Amino acid sequence: MAEDVKSLNFIEHIIEEDLRSGYAKDNLRFRFPPEPNGYLHIGHASSICLNFGLGLRYGAPVNLRFDDTNPTKEEKEYVDAIKEDVAWLGYEWEAECYASDYFQQLYDWAVELIKKGKAYVDSQSSEEIASQKGTPTEAGKESPYRNRAVEENLRLFEGMRNGEYKEGTHVLRAKINMASPNMLMRDPVMYRILHKPHHRTNTDWCIYPMYDWTHGESDYIEQISHSLCTLEFLPHRELYDWFLDQLVDSTKLRPKQREFARRNLSHTVVSKRKLLQLVENGVVSGWDDPRMPTISGLRRRGYTPESIRNFADTIGIAKRENVVDVSLLEFHVREHLNKIAPRVMAVLNPLKVIITNYPEGKEEWLDAENNPEDEDAGMRKVPFSRELYIEQEDFKEEANRKFFRLKLGGEVRLKNGYIIKADRCTKDANGKVVEVQCTYDPRSKSGSGTEESQRKVKGTLHWVSIPHAVTAEVRIYDRLFTDPTPDGYKDKDFMEFINPESLTKITGYLEPSLGQAKIGEQFQFQRLGYFNVDKDSTKDKLVFNRTVTLRDTWAKLEQKE
Repeated sequence: MAEDVKSLNFIEHIIEEDLRSGYAKDNLRFRFPPEPNGYLHIGHASSICLNFGLGLRYGAPVNLRFDDTNPTKEEKEYVDAIKEDVAWLGYEWEAECYASDYFQQLYDWAVELIKKGKAYVDSQSSEEIASQKGTPTEAGKESPYRNRAVEENLRLFEGMRNGEYKEGTHVLRAKINMASPNMLMRDPVMYRILHKPHHRTNTDWCIYPMYDWTHGESDYIEQISHSLCTLEFLPHRELYDWFLDQLVDSTKLRPKQREFARRNLSHTVVSKRKLLQLVENGVVSGWDDPRMPTISGLRRRGYTPESIRNFADTIGIAKRENVVDVSLLEFHVREHLNKIAPRVMAVLNPLKVIITNYPEGKEEWLDAENNPEDEDAGMRKVPFSRELYIEQEDFKEEANRKFFRLKLGGEVRLKNGYIIKADRCTKDANGKVVEVQCTYDPRSKSGSGTEESQRKVKGTLHWVSIPHAVTAEVRIYDRLFTDPTPDGYKDKDFMEFINPESLTKITGYLEPSLGQAKIGEQFQFQRLGYFNVDKDSTKDKLVFNRTVTLRDTWAKLEQKE
């Protein structure tokens, strides 16, 4: 029992303490509340996994609520993308909610606050209001409109609602305390005028509630028990509670806000504004570019829901922000793909091999294991012929004893095939090797049971039969930024750290079984990495994305540096 308690994160400890204090388990309800002003990214995944994970742990409902209070930045496209991402991660929400569903109720409550003398219409400009806020050590100044009569406030607020005033002429502010040490409590704005159509309510409203006013009240309407936010909302908790204090019915559940730290990922940025900048500046092809840290980008690159959930579970929930190395995320996708991805052969940097003693025109189909990690994955047939491709780096004319690949006079085994020996090579005018002539041992076929087939050679190479090869565009993705914290410098723009080699497009030569591969399917190209079929593929042209290398090559580079 003690071990179970130790394994809880601090949010779960809070919930357990509430339950021990008499909180009814049936009253537990959580929510994931994205603003639909961009695509979800890997940082959101932690919040998704936290809230939906708590729902699963306690058998409690979890709402998906869109905090859609800013019509200038929010679009239906983002709503649809968010729903797709949450579902793809494997979670089901109890109710699909929108803050815009509550606009009338929020308006009615705002009218109540005006009647109680707790809110007023301020007719100053935003610049004037900002100048009166004061500083953390100096009290703010009261607005000259702070003591307007209730009747005048009600008339002005109704006029704002009816579209009688231009943007910027009036706002509704809560009347709290202009000397509060928490500057968020210095008469915060509750409503502003925006003559902009909303993605759901169209032009029904021309005033829109601010997030701080909407947040806690939406939680209250939905009877959310624990409203979990990232750490920057900690100073907002006092305001969250103040708004609830004015309205909560003692017979209903009162939500509580609690905060956890963001987990930033190295070699990337997760600010929606900066991600949008990458899209708008054409640095990436879109929100789902496989170099982006968005969930849709990770999905397109070949990441699995399981790998992202496992990553979120590993980094856990903390009270302090830190940067998580992207190699941990890559570790989890490698670990999962190793279990599920079929092994296939592909050559990305081809060097032609001629087996001179193999009969011209002959072909044979060899047995190849689909996945040694999955005993139910079965076998497939791979064609073998006189002319093959191997990787350029798998051959050297001369090499030391530690080079276990092909060299003149040396032997290697071709995966699933025969042992070959390099006899000579042909070079072009620049001295580059363009062809290697080899001989094979016809009795050394893998799995044949002959004495020759059991002979040990140190190197095993992947290969592709040239007459049978399928060509494809292969996109080699690397980290988008060269610096671990590209937006961590005050005197430098994050765009300065764009990795110019974050995408390389090459032609690959694949075994023919991949000719029928479907969009999204994942494979291990043996000895090269994990790849998946990109959505740009057509009937006539396959496109593969490299999801991740077989090993953490960046760690080796950083050690050298």
